[in-house]
Amino acid sequence: MKMRNNFHVRFFLFTLLVVGVVLVFQELLPKTIHKDIFIILGFIVGLSYLVSAFALWLYKKSPENFLQIKLLGMVIRILSSLGFIAILVVMGVENIILFIANFFILFLFYLIFDIYTFISNLRPISK
Repeated sequence: MKMRNNFHVRFFLFTLLVVGVVLVFQELLPKTIHKDIFIILGFIVGLSYLVSAFALWLYKKSPENFLQIKLLGMVIRILSSLGFIAILVVMGVENIILFIANFFILFLFYLIFDIYTFISNLRPISK
């Protein structure tokens, strides 16, 4: 039971689920998936994991600053994402609209996961 509550295990399982969904869509609807989807996915997974793990570490050090920690994580995630998109667009990625659409769909999946983790961490605090 303790293993299911571990952030790292849940993040890994969620990432496997997202990769599975991407592979299914790539097979069934190849025109809706950008050819660089795994570069996008790798960036978002790495960024989300680092920001979330860092936020959890900071929360354990200073629980009274929970809101500031989450806001800092969101700002870092958004600025890094915009920088990543800008760099790849300047480098000349093909089909920019599909690239950005795929990026933000994956970004929103991981944002929902982060919000779910945030809400599940509030339950023990409220009791």
